[in-house]
Amino acid sequence: MNAITERWVKTLRTELLDRMLIWNETHLRHALREYERHYNLHRTHRSLAAASPLRALPQALEPDQIKHLAIHRQDRLGGVIHEYRHAA
Repeated sequence: MNAITERWVKTLRTELLDRMLIWNETHLRHALREYERHYNLHRTHRSLAAASPLRALPQALEPDQIKHLAIHRQDRLGGVIHEYRHAA
């Protein structure tokens, strides 16, 4: 568990805390909640074959779908985190 925790803390630090100025404890808690949501629901993980921990593997795209692909971007935490989704 120590190695897993160390990896999560390093990821948290490099992707969020090194890029953001934290004003107070309330702001820190809000940022941590948003990052945890992003980490578990959206961010891909190499060990899960590009899936996120709480979401199933993404469906493979057919070549004809790539031509008409529309992507929506949603910014989190003032633009520190960007989430991309396929438009339906």
